[in-house]
Amino acid sequence: MNIAGGVKIDEPAVDLGIAASIASSLRDIPVDSSTVAVGEIGLGGEIRTIGHVEKRIQEAAKLGFKRIIIPHNNLKGIKGQDGIEITGVQSVNEAIQQLLG
Repeated sequence: MNIAGGVKIDEPAVDLGIAASIASSLRDIPVDSSTVAVGEIGLGGEIRTIGHVEKRIQEAAKLGFKRIIIPHNNLKGIKGQDGIEITGVQSVNEAIQQLLG
């Protein structure tokens, strides 16, 4: 994916954030600014497990986010994180429902 200004992103975990921004634009409903979404989307719409999820959660909390949407399979072994709500999703549809209502 190329971002304005020529920045190139080569990170599969941004798939879910990009899908959320597209759905938000199509529905004209903003995603809550205190929520972050990370996950790789498979061809069937499933949300795949990502690496370094605990670091991503800690970083999101440090940046002031109140909620993070992550792949459901990444919930295993996650210790409670202070100050951030963690929600696991299995599909793009479920993620969009969580993010946009």
